[in-house]
Amino acid sequence: MTRWSALVVARPKLVLTVVIFLVLASGAWGSGVFDRLSLGGYTDPGSESAGVESLIEEEFGRQTPDLAVTYTARPGETIDALGPAVSARLAQIDPAALANTPLSYWTAPAQAREFLRSTDGTEGLVVLSLHGSENTRIAAYHDLAPLLLIDGVNTEFSGFSVIANAYNEESESDLITAEAISFPILLVLLLVIFGGLVGAAVPLCIGGLAILGALGALRGISYFTEVSAFSINIASLVGLGMSVDYGLFVVTRFREELRSGAETSEAVQRTMATAGRTVGFSALLLVCGFVGMLVFPQALVRSFAYGGMAAIGIAAVLSLSALPAALTVLGPRINSLTWRPGVVERSEDRAHRFWGGVAARVMRRPVAVAVGIVAGLLVLSAPLVGASLGDLDHTGLPAGHPARLAVDDLATDFPLANNGATLVLFGTDGKAPPASATAEFFQATAEVEGVRRVVPVGTTESFTAIRAIFDDADRTEGAMTTAATLRELPAPAGTEKQIGGLNALTADGLDSMGATLPWMIGIMVAVTFALMVPAFGSVVLPLKAIAMAALSLAASFGILTWIFEDGHGAELLGVTPGPLPATMVVLIIAVVFGLSTDYEIFLMSRMVEAHEQGASTEDAVRIGTAHTGRIVTAAAALLIVVTGAFTLSDLTMMRFIGLGMIVALIIDATVIRMMLVPALVALMGEANWWAPTFLTPRRVPPDANGHSKTAAAHTLPVDTSRR
Repeated sequence: MTRWSALVVARPKLVLTVVIFLVLASGAWGSGVFDRLSLGGYTDPGSESAGVESLIEEEFGRQTPDLAVTYTARPGETIDALGPAVSARLAQIDPAALANTPLSYWTAPAQAREFLRSTDGTEGLVVLSLHGSENTRIAAYHDLAPLLLIDGVNTEFSGFSVIANAYNEESESDLITAEAISFPILLVLLLVIFGGLVGAAVPLCIGGLAILGALGALRGISYFTEVSAFSINIASLVGLGMSVDYGLFVVTRFREELRSGAETSEAVQRTMATAGRTVGFSALLLVCGFVGMLVFPQALVRSFAYGGMAAIGIAAVLSLSALPAALTVLGPRINSLTWRPGVVERSEDRAHRFWGGVAARVMRRPVAVAVGIVAGLLVLSAPLVGASLGDLDHTGLPAGHPARLAVDDLATDFPLANNGATLVLFGTDGKAPPASATAEFFQATAEVEGVRRVVPVGTTESFTAIRAIFDDADRTEGAMTTAATLRELPAPAGTEKQIGGLNALTADGLDSMGATLPWMIGIMVAVTFALMVPAFGSVVLPLKAIAMAALSLAASFGILTWIFEDGHGAELLGVTPGPLPATMVVLIIAVVFGLSTDYEIFLMSRMVEAHEQGASTEDAVRIGTAHTGRIVTAAAALLIVVTGAFTLSDLTMMRFIGLGMIVALIIDATVIRMMLVPALVALMGEANWWAPTFLTPRRVPPDANGHSKTAAAHTLPVDTSRR
C-alpha cells in the first residue's frame, strides 16, 4: 500500500485519467450485458423434479405449462364462437417455440374440455408448453403475447413465464426509481456530513463509476455462466452503497491528516496506509460473504453473488486508486464550497465528544447495558422461531397487476386447470413396472386427499408416467401440501417413484435453499474468522464479531417475520402475508453479515491500534468509539438511503429487502456497534487480546514520537484519526 500510494501521489492525474477511462470503457462495453442476462435461474437443475421434467420432455414432450391464455366470450356470444379466431392466432406461432401442440378448449378431446372451460361457461382456456431452457421459455412470452390477442376479446395471460416477466420488468423499473430518488438524497446527506460540496461530490462520483464498472464485470462473467437480470439490481445497490461508505471513510481520514498539518502528498500516503488498508480488508471480507452464495444450485442466487462481488471489487479499486488520485489533485480544496467557515472542524469535534461520552457512559455500567441489549435483541428475534421460507409467486406482485389478477381469476374460474404433479414409476432392471403395480399406484394416487383426478401420460420401456390434477391452484398452500403427500406416498413393491411438475419444482427449490443455507453461513463464518484472527492478532475479537453479526441478523429477521409472515403492519406496507422469500433471505444474510463485520473492522481496528500504542482496554474502547462513531453511523445512514429507496417498490420482495436492510443497519450501527460492543470489550478486559503464541505480536522499538507498536500493527488494517 505504501508503494502504491507513492505512485499515486507522484502521478495523480495519470492514475485518475487511466482509471476513469478504463471504467468508462468497461461501462460502455458492459451496456451490452442486458442482452445477455437470463430471466430464469429459479429452479434447482439437479433436483428430482427437474430430472423428471427432463425425462418427460424427452419422451413425451414438455407437459408443464408455461403460458395460460384466457379468452372471454363477446357479449351476446358463446365461447364456442371464438374457436376460429383462436385457432387462427395459434397458427401464427412458430412450431419451433412449442414443446407440443397447444391444449385448447376449442380443440381438446371431450374428456379434457371441462378443465378448459370456466365454471360459468363464459371463458375458454389455451395452455402452451414452450420449448427450450427456462430462460428461453420466459423470454418467449414477449413474442407470443401479441400473436395471441384477439380484437374486441378480453384476454388474460398467466403462468410461470408471465409471472417471471412481471418480476423482471417491475424490478427494472424499481431500480431506475430507486437511483433517481437516492442520488439527490445522498448528495444532501453528504453535504451535511462533509460540510461542503466538493467533499460530498467525490464519494458520489465514485459510486456512479462503480456501477458502470460492475456492468463490464458482469458482461465478462456472462460469457462463462448464466447471469440473472437481478444481478444488475444487486450491483447497483451494493456498488453505490459501498462506494459512498468507502469514500466517506477515506475522505474523512484525509481531511483529518490535513488538519494535523500534513502536506497533501503526506496526507494521502498516511490515509492509504491506514484507511486504505481498512477499505481493502473490508472489501475482501464482503466479497467472501458473497462467495458463500456460489454454493447454491439456483443461477438466480449465484447471480446475486456475481453482482455483489463485481460491485464491491470495483468500488474498492476505485477507492484505492481514483479516489486518492483525486484527493492529491484537490488537496485542501476538498474542504471548499462550504456554507460556513469552520463547519468541518466543529462537526468533527462534536462527534468525537458525543461518541466518546457514549462509550464512557456505557463502560460505567457494562453489565446492565450488555444484559439489557442482548435481552432486547433476543425478544425481537423470537418471531423467527415460527418463520418459514417461500418462493416468489404472484402474490408478491402489486395488488392490481394484470398478471396477479389473471392468476387469481384462473384459480377461481378454472379450478381444475392446474399442473398438479407428474409421477413417474420405474420398474426393476430398467424395465417398465408391471401392469398390476401401475394400477395399484394409479389407485393409491387417486385416493390422496387434494387429488381431483389422475390421468395417464404415457408408458415407455423403462417407466410409466401419470399426472395428478389437484383441487387447489398451483403453488398455493393446498397444492404444496398435496405434492408433499404424493412425495411420501409409498411405491408398489419392486418399483421406484419420482415426482415432478411445477409444485414439486418449487418444493425442491426451497428444500435445496434450506439445505444449502448452512453451508453458505459456514463458509462466511470460517472465512471471516480466518481473516480476522491474523489481522487483529486475537482469537476473541473475531469470535465476538461473528456473534454480534449473528445477533444482529436474528433480531432483524425476527422483525421481518413479525411483519411479512405474521402480518403485523403488512396492510400498511401493501404486502400479502406469507412465508419469507427464500432468495431474498439469502441475499440479506450475505449483505448484512458482511456489513456487520465491516463496521466491526472500522470500530475494532481503531481500538486495537490504541491498545497496541499502550492504551488500557477502557481507553482503547473510548478512543475507538469516539473516532469511528460518526463514520459508522454516517455510513449506515447513507446505506439506509440507498436500500430504503427499494421500499417504495410495489414488489413485496423489494420492500422486504429495503425494510430488512433498514432494520438491520439501524440495529447494527447504533445499538450493537456503539453500545453493546464497547460494553462487552470493557467487560472482557485484557481477555480481548488473547491469542495463541504464534499469533502474539512481536514488540518493536517505539517510533520517533515515542509510540510503542508491535509487528502486527504494521499489517493491521487500522482506520480513523490519530489519538
